Amino acid sequence: MEISPSRLSLWSDKVPRKPKRPCSHPGCPELVDGRFCKKHEKEYNKNYEKYKRDPNTHKRYGKAWRIIRKRYVAEHPLCEMCLKENRMTKVEEVHHILPLSRGGTNDEDNLMSLCKSCHSKIHAEMGDRWNENS
Repeated sequence: MEISPSRLSLWSDKVPRKPKRPCSHPGCPELVDGRFCKKHEKEYNKNYEKYKRDPNTHKRYGKAWRIIRKRYVAEHPLCEMCLKENRMTKVEEVHHILPLSRGGTNDEDNLMSLCKSCHSKIHAEMGDRWNENS
């Protein structure tokens, strides 16, 4: 399925998403699409990078990964999970089906283009970072 980027942008900007909800940071009233507002997401990510994330991650996600990701997104511009439900959502992230930390590779058959919502659902089901209660 070939869709021009300009047409995809017009379509995905008009499609309603879930209603916004308050930031998950205690006491923050900011309404957001994801888990945190920009300020608290930055704080959360910094803490995660420093204390919880595997220190070898940066070795696995370097320049080579960025090239592979860019090529994959060009070939798969829509969220693959949303497409299965007949929704057209622009790709935001590329997911490793079998994580690199568990022996996965950057081969195309181990990758999925996903929107943030679907990517978060997958990781919540896996019980990793997106499922933490912090």
